Amino acid sequence: MSASVLYDAPGPKAVVRNRIYAVVGSLAIVALIAVSIMRLADKGHLAPEMWDIFNYAGIRQNIADAVLATLKAFGLAAVGSLVLGVLLAVGRLSDHKPVRWVATTFIELFRSLPLLITIYAIWVGFLTDYSMWALAAGLSVYNGCVQAEVLRAGINSVPKGQSEAAYALGMSKTQVMTTVLMPQAIRSMLPTIISQLVVTLKDTSLGFIILYPELLQTARLIASNTQVNGQYPYVSTIVVIGTIYIAMCLLLSALATWIEKRGRRAKTGIKVAPGVQTADIPTVEDIPGPGAGGAGGAGPTDGGAAGAGVTKD
Repeated sequence: MSASVLYDAPGPKAVVRNRIYAVVGSLAIVALIAVSIMRLADKGHLAPEMWDIFNYAGIRQNIADAVLATLKAFGLAAVGSLVLGVLLAVGRLSDHKPVRWVATTFIELFRSLPLLITIYAIWVGFLTDYSMWALAAGLSVYNGCVQAEVLRAGINSVPKGQSEAAYALGMSKTQVMTTVLMPQAIRSMLPTIISQLVVTLKDTSLGFIILYPELLQTARLIASNTQVNGQYPYVSTIVVIGTIYIAMCLLLSALATWIEKRGRRAKTGIKVAPGVQTADIPTVEDIPGPGAGGAGGAGPTDGGAAGAGVTKD
């Protein structure tokens, strides 16, 4: 029996008990899903007509436009949050106290505010006629603060010997940050950065509060304006839109995995100057002795010619 730092390894009775709990829990979940499906079927939410609405060209076009609008807002928010995150991380690590205080206050303030309030405040106060930019700005501010803390943790995780060696070589703090610390921080924290981008993608659904026509807002309009058999297709709409969200998040995660693997295979070594060819190395015979080229002796000799050459015994 082996033990872990966090817990003791279960014994034979505990293993049997855990297996029983797992089987019972799985059966309970399956039963709950089955009961839910039966209730939905009894109420007519699973009827073919409820799903046939997605064969209409108008509804499919609305969903396609909503996906495009969602990706636009996400693209702007992703770029904005990463740029703002880098600036805030550098500012919080600055040697100048005013810069550090401003960056820290900004991060703590907008991390504490609910994202919905931030988006709504930006929309009402500054960008009433531009809901997409209001949504992107709110997402950029909140997620930029989170990305800043992620990058700061990555920078602090780099061994201090590397920055000290860079300073010893005469590099400035800007050079150390951009060429030594930041690349390593981004590489080590890349999974967390991508995870936060996935959160940013899902948070675009908050655009419904400012009437931005993203996926959730479009789903609400489809479900509330389309009536089938006297009922509104909320269940089928939620399933379809939820599946689209899951697909987009999985694609983003797959892209992150590909980037991470490609980064591991990238060459990160320093180029070494080409070695000196053997033919370029002077030999003993090529080294002129004292007075070479004139009177006074040549180099190594075999038998004592005039000069101060080296004689062979």
